[in-house]
Amino acid sequence: MIDAGPVAVVTEVDDVTADMVITELNKRGVPVVRFDPSDIGDHLSLSARFGASPAASPAGHLRTPSRKTALEGVRSVYWRRPTWPDFAHLDDADARFATAQVRHGLGGTLYALPKCRYVNHPLSNYAAEHKPMQLAVAERLGLTVPPTLISNDPADVRAFIAEHQHVIYKALRWTPYRRSDGVGLTTWTEPVTADEVDDSVTVVPHLFQARVDKVADLRVVVVGPKVFAIRIDSGLLDWRADYSALTYRAMDLPTGMEKALTAHLEHFGLASGSFDLCITRDGDLHWLELNPNGQWGWLESATGLPIAAAFADLLEQGAAL
Repeated sequence: MIDAGPVAVVTEVDDVTADMVITELNKRGVPVVRFDPSDIGDHLSLSARFGASPAASPAGHLRTPSRKTALEGVRSVYWRRPTWPDFAHLDDADARFATAQVRHGLGGTLYALPKCRYVNHPLSNYAAEHKPMQLAVAERLGLTVPPTLISNDPADVRAFIAEHQHVIYKALRWTPYRRSDGVGLTTWTEPVTADEVDDSVTVVPHLFQARVDKVADLRVVVVGPKVFAIRIDSGLLDWRADYSALTYRAMDLPTGMEKALTAHLEHFGLASGSFDLCITRDGDLHWLELNPNGQWGWLESATGLPIAAAFADLLEQGAAL
């Protein structure tokens, strides 16, 4: 039997945050089909037709080991943390070709579902993940953005540090990174001095930012019309470095800040997003960045805020008519 009106949850196998939302949907009796693009093959198949019925294009189905789902019946897509197949059993050229076919065949079809709500649309996520775009939009919306330089010119970087004295470095984009021995590494937000800047800076652009004299951090999760603001106290420059040092409490945002953050998401066509801000000693809020698909599950556990229910609300509703 083909299911009618399910929510498609596209994510990796071990995704506790997605599990929280699926649990909420199950409580409401909303059907869910969950899969990962890397399941393609025996565990995931796709057939999509174009050209026969424009009103419902694409038409067809997805098949997983447990169900067959009509593409034209999917009410919402929760695009969480999908992984793409790497086809390790193929040689490099064939693997690149095969991966591209999955991204543009399966991915492209999922991007084009009719009458469907996306949380979030993958292409909108992609646009919003670019920090220079985020910074420019935040500034246009009147949010307080710390002075920031993106540059691969050592002289300009040293001049920026001399101008602002206390400067930090952060990565423009996170990527999986492992040493040759398999140990995973990551890049934290770190202070940087002019003496540390050498000609290796010329290889790629880097993001440098004037350090804000903060007393706490703020993670704001916006889900449709609902805004959840959580103050994070730690004393750390980058609170992600030690979760055991963090304490949390929910707080209210000024109305103008809520509207600005919602407008920031609307600019990119996003239904949800996680913002990072910081709070100064004077109580001012400084905008730092947007993660369009940010983690929030541990914050619900720590504060009791009904974030998973807010996601379930959007996904259950489907697209606005």
